[in-house]
Amino acid sequence: MLGKMTSRQLISHLATMALVAASSFVAAPVLAQTPAQPAPPAAPPPPPKIWTVSASAGWSFTQGNTDTSSVNLGYNITYDPQKKNIVKSDGLFLRSKDSGELTADRLGLNGRDEYKLSDRAYVFGQVQYLHDEFKAIDYLVAPTGGIGYKLVKATNTELAVDGGAGVTWEQDTGVDLDTSGALMFDDKFTQKLSPNATFTQTFSALWKTKDFGDALYITGLGIAAGVSAHTQLKIEWLDTYKREPPIGIKPNDNAILFALVFKN
Repeated sequence: MLGKMTSRQLISHLATMALVAASSFVAAPVLAQTPAQPAPPAAPPPPPKIWTVSASAGWSFTQGNTDTSSVNLGYNITYDPQKKNIVKSDGLFLRSKDSGELTADRLGLNGRDEYKLSDRAYVFGQVQYLHDEFKAIDYLVAPTGGIGYKLVKATNTELAVDGGAGVTWEQDTGVDLDTSGALMFDDKFTQKLSPNATFTQTFSALWKTKDFGDALYITGLGIAAGVSAHTQLKIEWLDTYKREPPIGIKPNDNAILFALVFKN
């Protein structure tokens, strides 16, 4: 067949074949490329904390017409294994002097075990301890148990209330040990004001069943603002009111606490 072609036809035929071969050569690598791979999945979120621990320390000094000093130390621990049980403990130590005289000496400790019944309801057992020299309380120990419910549970807002019953042992300075049944009520409100600021309100009441007039009320209001990933500045107002204090003791004490909080 090639023998019957003219030289012009032969050249044209060879040029066509060369063009086809060149096109195949160029297209082959493109066709051989691996298809685009999908983007890798996003990294999973970090596991929830089982232990949450914070410690706070605050102090102040003034000199001049009066010399005052105060110190407060606190802690808060929560163990939450993401199951039914949550264990919590907190404490606060407060001591202050004015012109060399002691004006406050208080230590409060709490321990609690909560068992979830549902996403909002829980039962609990707890032990409260209080020493307050200016309430003439050498020690007050109150183990109680009861039921609680989270009335509000949202991303930035939470309000929980609980109530229960138990017993109290109170040793006041200069008098015999007082033992009684007890009823208690607590509430705790938390409002996140911003990613770095939180407002808290707490209230607790403890009544003795043999004399409901002999009650102890503790109220707290606080604002904490983040300084870094693991530190906060906190201002808290604490009011302790004992309805029937020993003779000569005022029923109400207030304290304003400034503290630096370290948390994990």
